[in-house]
Amino acid sequence: MEINGGIIKIPKFQRDFVWDKEQTAKLIDSIIKGFPIGTFIFWKTKEQLRHFRNIGNASLPSVPRGDAALYVLDGQQRLTALYAARKGLIATKVDKKINFKELVIDLSLDPDYEESVISTEKGDIKRSITVYELINASITDLIKNYTENEISRIETYRKRLTGYNFSCIIIPEHPIDVACEVFTRINTGGTELTLFEIMVAKTYDDKKKFDLAEKYDILIEGDGNGKSLKDAGYETIPHSVILQAVAAHLCKQIRRKDILKLEKEKFIKSWPSVVEGIFHAVDYFRQHLRVPVSQLLPYNALLIPFSYFFIRNEGRQPTTLQNKLLIQYFWWASLTNRFTSGLEGKIAVDLKRMDKILKENAPSYKGEEYNIQLDELCLRRFSTSEAFCKAVLCLYSHFEPKSFDSDSRITLDNSWLKRANSKNYHHFFPKKYLTTNGWEDEEANCILNITLVDDKLNKGKIRANPPSKYMKDFSKSNPNLVKTMKSHLIDDLDSYGVWHDDYEKFIQKRGGRVLKELQKRLNPSLKRTQ
Repeated sequence: MEINGGIIKIPKFQRDFVWDKEQTAKLIDSIIKGFPIGTFIFWKTKEQLRHFRNIGNASLPSVPRGDAALYVLDGQQRLTALYAARKGLIATKVDKKINFKELVIDLSLDPDYEESVISTEKGDIKRSITVYELINASITDLIKNYTENEISRIETYRKRLTGYNFSCIIIPEHPIDVACEVFTRINTGGTELTLFEIMVAKTYDDKKKFDLAEKYDILIEGDGNGKSLKDAGYETIPHSVILQAVAAHLCKQIRRKDILKLEKEKFIKSWPSVVEGIFHAVDYFRQHLRVPVSQLLPYNALLIPFSYFFIRNEGRQPTTLQNKLLIQYFWWASLTNRFTSGLEGKIAVDLKRMDKILKENAPSYKGEEYNIQLDELCLRRFSTSEAFCKAVLCLYSHFEPKSFDSDSRITLDNSWLKRANSKNYHHFFPKKYLTTNGWEDEEANCILNITLVDDKLNKGKIRANPPSKYMKDFSKSNPNLVKTMKSHLIDDLDSYGVWHDDYEKFIQKRGGRVLKELQKRLNPSLKRTQ
């Protein structure tokens, strides 16, 4: 078999070998009886893909230099089962060892016997031969251990096994995306291989020790030798965004077809620069915009143009003017829900805006200006899935909100920010209090009624109490309460209607405060150049 010669390979986007001895026995019995066992489909290419390096306890050889490999697209389980039986391998399945050397043929049975002639263990069979011995033993060894009639039957079995006409289709030298499309259609019931899985296979390079799946894991989780996105609180960034960041850097386009066309050598060479650009972008979000965790980001895709900027800026800190322009872009893109649709085309446009910012020129937003109004703010429903609302949450976070009861810095955590009812979100006028007093749920769930709080404050101390009551309690434990509330853009408890539980006044006053800050960011003081 060409597996031994290093020609046939199993790409890593295939699932692990899961067949047991019973399934393998049925397959071998079908071959002996001459039954069809399905077609094997291979992709022939000289591209080096990420592949399985061993099967069971057997290490697989490398592809001979200069030769093309045959990557299995369909038939992996069958092919691996046959290889395991031939080599007598020991595989581990859920901490259980499976010895394929134990498959035996009952020599008292005719090959065309109606029932299976293959058993998973010898049991009560009086005269038998293992499949491993059948295929690998020399005729000299067989003569020593078996009768003339048994040797005749063994020869029949051997000829049927080794002479079976396997049905194979070889797809020659097609691009990897075509090969993966074939794999998807025949193996996964319509579940398409992700772009990341394809790029993991395409960019794999053993000599350069580059494995995109491992690189991504290190980027997110770290390896103990450097920083990670998890350390920075940005571990929720998906691999699709990382691929798009690479493509933005290399070709200023992030469409699927553009990513698939990226040359392996350029992709690998660019990886360190892109990773550095991503970390600079994350540092910028955390330090300048004060967005401490990725769950607050209006869009993960914001990392694409910002990492592009820092790669092109060679890691330097933005100038005063660049900083203003970057801040303006962040808020404009977030408040306009820019990337809710048409991400690929819009990123291509925005990369040109980044090119202008790099030259300290203000990009044009002509025809796409956004002028937020107070009425719009007051009617905006709170949702953790909408970019506009998350932008307002980023504004709240920018002022580094303090705990109501202790004036200590609030810790924001990705796991506490996923849903509207998560621990870090608090309706300043509790929803239950408002609905009990005649307000509709839509009115109670306004983004202007949201504050960022400690994870235990909601249920432990506030519950459904009106703000006049629980704020009075907090004033006893927190002498800096007035200052604390300013960190929540609630400048004055009295004029904001807090002491009289005046929800309508609170929404209007806080809305005006929030509006002022958003307008400042959307319209910074700078001279535009066209």
